[in-house]
Amino acid sequence: VSWLRMDQSDPTSPTSAPTQRVRRRLSPTPAGLGLLVLVLITVACLGSLPWTLAGVSEGDAIVPRYNSGDPRDARIAPFWLPGDDPRDPHSLLGTDHLGRSLLVRSLAGGGISLGIGLAAALISVTIGTVYGAVAGYSGGVLDGVMMRVVDVLYGLPYILLVVLLAVASDAVIDEHVTRARARADWIMGRTALLADSPEAADRRLLGVWLAEHPEIKAEIETEALAAVPPRQVSQSVRSALDITTLLVAIGGVSWLTLARVIRGQVLSLKNQPFVEAARAAGAHPARVFLRHLLPNLVGPIVVYVTLTIPQAVLQESFLSFLGIGVKPPMPSWGNLAAEGLGEINPYKSHWWLLAVPSVLLGVTLISLNFVGEGLREAIDPRHDTGRGRHDA
Repeated sequence: VSWLRMDQSDPTSPTSAPTQRVRRRLSPTPAGLGLLVLVLITVACLGSLPWTLAGVSEGDAIVPRYNSGDPRDARIAPFWLPGDDPRDPHSLLGTDHLGRSLLVRSLAGGGISLGIGLAAALISVTIGTVYGAVAGYSGGVLDGVMMRVVDVLYGLPYILLVVLLAVASDAVIDEHVTRARARADWIMGRTALLADSPEAADRRLLGVWLAEHPEIKAEIETEALAAVPPRQVSQSVRSALDITTLLVAIGGVSWLTLARVIRGQVLSLKNQPFVEAARAAGAHPARVFLRHLLPNLVGPIVVYVTLTIPQAVLQESFLSFLGIGVKPPMPSWGNLAAEGLGEINPYKSHWWLLAVPSVLLGVTLISLNFVGEGLREAIDPRHDTGRGRHDA
């Protein structure tokens, strides 16, 4: 009996140690739970993209499934709320003001948000790794100039820089599609001929002259639209351009931290004997980086990716919520939340249109952070908490 009591009270006894190890292995951890939830959401959203993006017949047109709906089925409540509306699998989470399935749109929006986050993280990692490696390996004046550029970019408000890049890129795309500037120049040239005025070079005076002659203005605008028509761009191409804009805006400014980290690692590695031996053997700098430096940089890169993906997903959702990211009718969790916010009013709130995308976004971000923390603890034990020392 005393031996049994000692075994139960003494954690160092030979029979209790294996039991504790098994209990620790089987006990759920935040990283494990986060990984499980993340896998389920990712598989559901990304795996269903071929189905949610597929075209379906709606009258005489073919529209994506995420944009298909009947206005007569508008604002059907989700399955957990009482209601007399007919229920089908598409309306399990309810419908929006156009009768579109919130389940289908949430799956499609999640796939788009996660895809943009992953792609932006890869762009950021590529730029930061190459930039930091070149700066650290080159050294000297080039290193100083490159890192001063990083310091200047660090001094700018990060989210403001992302918004400005997104707005500027969107304006460039709009101008390319609509050709508004070229049409305005054509109108001014045509007006100058009709006005027959010595001040024809002044666009302001031409604008005043057009305002004084509304019939001529309408005729010239019609001629301009025929002479300089807008470019015909399909909705899918325009959505792809919007996504490219987001990738440039998010991935193009989120590489600064990784560039500093990679530069510091390369500075410490390039003087190691194995790197000096490779240089002495006449290896090309690119070969030295790929064969000798890059394998030693995998740890910091993985840690940075775990930080960047949730950050990119959140930024995409924020920009889409503001209306400068993914634009309707293509869904993302951000613009779905913006549409749901418009359904909140003091009289009759269809709150689930806001709650569903917001909960999915929040759960995904929390899961990504849990997984990232677990990877950091696994790669760098110094990030481990007191739990690791206690278990030891």
